[in-house]
Amino acid sequence: MQNMGMQSQKRLACLPMFFVFMLVSLTACGGSAPVLTPFQLPTSIANPAPLILTTASIPANTPTLTCTNNLLFLQDLTIPDNTAVAPGSSLEKQWQVQNNGTCNWDGRYRLRLINGDALGAPAEQALFPARSGSQVVIRITFTAPSGAGTYISEWQAYDPQGYAFGDSFFMKIAVSP
Repeated sequence: MQNMGMQSQKRLACLPMFFVFMLVSLTACGGSAPVLTPFQLPTSIANPAPLILTTASIPANTPTLTCTNNLLFLQDLTIPDNTAVAPGSSLEKQWQVQNNGTCNWDGRYRLRLINGDALGAPAEQALFPARSGSQVVIRITFTAPSGAGTYISEWQAYDPQGYAFGDSFFMKIAVSP
């Protein structure tokens, strides 16, 4: 086994002499000797473009884009404040408002009584659907109480999660016999 290792080492030692012999032979035969230069890599390998590794992974909890709710009271369209009304009369109050948020109101948005008397109207009802930036008219039908006095019914918009937003709006009437 050792003998075999020695033979391999002798063969490797002879390799440089073999190349010298080949070079001399080529020169002796009238051929031109090759010019030996230090080994150089081709330009494309010597100066490779930078390698950029990227991963296209999406985080598991990607946040969803949210919008902003807002309501701007513009004006009373019917029944100005302190209007005198007869007891038991039916009143349709209209307010002009603007959806000045970035969310579109749909059937999940609500109006709720936040102060005063419901005056015969449901204390919670649907908010009129409206696209962001649009103006709408909110209408609620009330019934004046039978007793004389000043009555207020104040309302607020609520988002689908139950949070109040925007300006509140109200009706103020004076019931007199």
